[in-house]
Amino acid sequence: MLKHSFKIIAVLFLLISSCKQKQSYTKTTTPEDVNWQPAQEYYLEQMTLATNLIDSLNTLKIDDSIAKPLFFKLRLAFKKAEPYAGVLNSSVTHKANGPALPIYNDDSGRIVAPIGLQKIEESLFTEEGNQKDFLRELYYQKGFLNNLKENIKKRELTPKRFFIGTHQQLMRIVSLALAGFDTPVTGQSITETAVSLKSLHKVYQLSLQDLIISNNEQLDRDFSKNIQRAVKYINKNTDFALFDRYTFIRDYLNPITRNWVEIRKTSELWDGKTNAYPFNFDAPTFFEEDSFNTNYFLDVNDRNPSEEKIALGKKLFFDKNLSNNQTMSCATCHLPSKGYADGLSLGNDNNKALLQRNTPTLLNSIYQKAFFWDGRANTIDDQISAVFKNDKEFNTDVHRFSGNILKDTTYSKLFKNVFGVVPNSNRETVRAISVYVSTLIGFNSRFDKDMRGETSNFTTQEKNGFNLFMGKALCATCHFVPLTNGTVPPFYKETEKEVIGVPKTSKNKALDNDRGFYWVFEEDIHDKMFKTPTIRNITLTAPYMHNGIYNTLDEVVNFYNLGGGAGLGFSLEHQTLPFDELNLLESEQKDLIAFMHTLTDNSVAEKN
Repeated sequence: MLKHSFKIIAVLFLLISSCKQKQSYTKTTTPEDVNWQPAQEYYLEQMTLATNLIDSLNTLKIDDSIAKPLFFKLRLAFKKAEPYAGVLNSSVTHKANGPALPIYNDDSGRIVAPIGLQKIEESLFTEEGNQKDFLRELYYQKGFLNNLKENIKKRELTPKRFFIGTHQQLMRIVSLALAGFDTPVTGQSITETAVSLKSLHKVYQLSLQDLIISNNEQLDRDFSKNIQRAVKYINKNTDFALFDRYTFIRDYLNPITRNWVEIRKTSELWDGKTNAYPFNFDAPTFFEEDSFNTNYFLDVNDRNPSEEKIALGKKLFFDKNLSNNQTMSCATCHLPSKGYADGLSLGNDNNKALLQRNTPTLLNSIYQKAFFWDGRANTIDDQISAVFKNDKEFNTDVHRFSGNILKDTTYSKLFKNVFGVVPNSNRETVRAISVYVSTLIGFNSRFDKDMRGETSNFTTQEKNGFNLFMGKALCATCHFVPLTNGTVPPFYKETEKEVIGVPKTSKNKALDNDRGFYWVFEEDIHDKMFKTPTIRNITLTAPYMHNGIYNTLDEVVNFYNLGGGAGLGFSLEHQTLPFDELNLLESEQKDLIAFMHTLTDNSVAEKN
């Protein structure tokens, strides 16, 4: 008993000594006067506290009564340091707080058991945890946090890093915290959101506040007031299942993101111009038509494409002369009127026979880091090149120019204007098409307009549906808002692939035999694994799933509600759905579908 009390006292002393903040800084009236050291020390102190808490947990049994409270303190310390850590080392930051899933190492061919804060949470708060795994997870987590701590200590905090890190943290709140992605077992991420916002205000006070007051005192008051309002709202509404994400994002978080853009501009410390990150840092919310930086997702040689290159790509997209038998163009399978899908369960090949899989939409497809249903292509150029080479599609050689298209004599001039020459391979053709496809974007749906405050016409059912999508139904833990695809925020460096156990037919009696991503490495954890697609414009792109078995959204929602393939009784050792059954009421399923209807934006197709 005495030993246990001593441990508690030691831990409390550690927390008190680690939380002392250095407050002294000189008054700032010009950008050159900003002292970034206090903010950097704040981040360092929080990450140091996190590493010390790992040491404290390492002395405990997994069932010790103080293990869980210490874990919550660990998570909060990490969240406070996360903005700067993520800018300095995105890959380690993601590992430290990524999903509790095994990871396949492409280089070594080894499968690494789950690690990170989410896995530690799983060990502590479920019956699956054991002392051996718990200690292993703490060991790796200590390594991650030490790495991040050394980066924070040695690498100078600059305005660019500060503003990027804060922008990423605000995106984490919208896309991950409010969806419960960070804390899938305990649901504490709503409470953590308040901590993240208070921490943002803290580093603002330690760095920029005097400068902003001297330039725009009202902006400082508005920002502080909006932080306080958001924190107060959370503190009154902490229940994960009942939390109103619709109201919180629209009325509480968006004012903060708008303030933050104005703070950056007012500070005149960084102009926000960069292609190294996926955001348009001038967008006032994450729901604008231009919130994302398309150049980040394009090949470096195709960024900021000219109107001539886009026009060339569009002309090529609709040209059947690209295919060997001159019967198939890109638009054969990706029809503008069908949301750039084809409305078929399975697509047709160049001889009108059925292809293996359903045709996915191209709308917003540029915002991915994996292409094809099985995710085998890493870039859009790779995806288009594969269509050229596929004997069931274009059946041509990428390295040899498709001379048939020169039957249209305008191409010679177009290619010379864009590339300087008429090419001798299809490489330039692929690049032009990829640039055109990158323009097929739409963030002007009823949902977007309502979230950014241009309209206020969401019905109660649609609001409930969005809150279910982000909460109880767990849709947004895979279909990340606002893109609603599987490209993982806030770094957008990978697109998730999942094992969900899609049946062979809509009768749900047998598992589909398509092995998906398995064929790339032939590892069992990839069996039946497919890319998480966007659900934007989902009302235009039926039928659904990689094999097109479901004709209605009711069928799709029912499949997930039952627990995916495992819930249907299929043997799926590596299913990745974060639930067994959703237990959605019939009315909740209808609400969810009503929300998905608000994601339709076919304005791009109407222009084509």
